[in-house]
Parts: sequence; C-alpha cells; structure tokens
Amino acid sequence: MFKIFRIIALIEGVTTLALFLVAMPLKYWFDTPGLVPPVGMIHGWAFIAYIVAMIAALWGKGFTPLEWARTTIASFFPFGTFLNDPFLKRKQAELELASA
Repeated sequence: MFKIFRIIALIEGVTTLALFLVAMPLKYWFDTPGLVPPVGMIHGWAFIAYIVAMIAALWGKGFTPLEWARTTIASFFPFGTFLNDPFLKRKQAELELASA
C-alpha cells in the first residue's frame, strides 16, 4: 500500500502543478477558463485519493505526529509532494527492512 500511496502522491503533485501552472494562467492571463473546471476536478479527486491513501498507508506504521503533519501539509503546496517523496521512500525502505 505504501508504494501505491507514493504513486498517488506524485499524481496529486502533477495535478497541482497542472492547475497552478497551466489552467489558472490560461484563465487569468489569456481569458481562457476552459481548463480550470476539468483540471480542478481531477486535482480534487487526486487530493481526496491522496488523503485516503495516506491514512491507509501510514496508519499503524509508527509515524510520529510531525511526520503525519509533514505528509499532510505536503499536499497543500506546489512541489510539496515531490519534496516529501524522498522522506516517504526512506520510510518505505525502513518498513520493508523491519518486516524482513
């Protein structure tokens, strides 16, 4: 489940960037708002999937409150999920090592 969560996190990050760097500039700079609703909806679903997958993947794995907060906050900022991925990769390796 942890690997799936990391993939969902990257998808959420890509949709955030698509919304902020493509759809919204088209709307506000070029008066072309057509991409905002579909990209926004895709991003919304990706965000919900991120939160659900985060709870499923991290629950009971020994994450501290600070690590939960870090992973949650990462989804609110552009590039946040990308910057948080090395941390998740390390935690995934630790969990796999502990279970082996």
